[in-house]
Amino acid sequence: MAKIDIETLKLILQRNNIETRKQAEILEDITTELEIQAQEKEDRPPPVKKQFVMLVSDPEGSLKSKDFTGWVLQIPEEESPYTATDKLIASAYEYNTTPKGQRLPLNSIGETCEVVTAKIAKEQNLWIKTKEPILVVTTDNIVPKAEG
Repeated sequence: MAKIDIETLKLILQRNNIETRKQAEILEDITTELEIQAQEKEDRPPPVKKQFVMLVSDPEGSLKSKDFTGWVLQIPEEESPYTATDKLIASAYEYNTTPKGQRLPLNSIGETCEVVTAKIAKEQNLWIKTKEPILVVTTDNIVPKAEG
């Protein structure tokens, strides 16, 4: 919806020959609404600070010289990254209680990341950033020195 300045609105009302009493009522209503909206905006809770978590699919239990896929998630900053898996599983359980989830229940973490809606995940304080799995690349964390 377009925003308009109160002074501009007054001019428009005067140009359209609306009687002064009616103009005052309209402007008073608009001012009241603006105050209510400002109060609602102040009453909103502050946004939750989040941290990224990479959930890695490691079926063999070993990261050495193997290719892995995973998903990027976000959880509240003050929570342990180890809670991400539990939150994802709780989201899957919640989804499986819905009519659609009862028809096609989720059986894996990958399915959960792809199918669970943002609304269900948000109820668990979880934000799924990648629906499709991504590749995990390892590094030795060293920048080589340039020769010469």
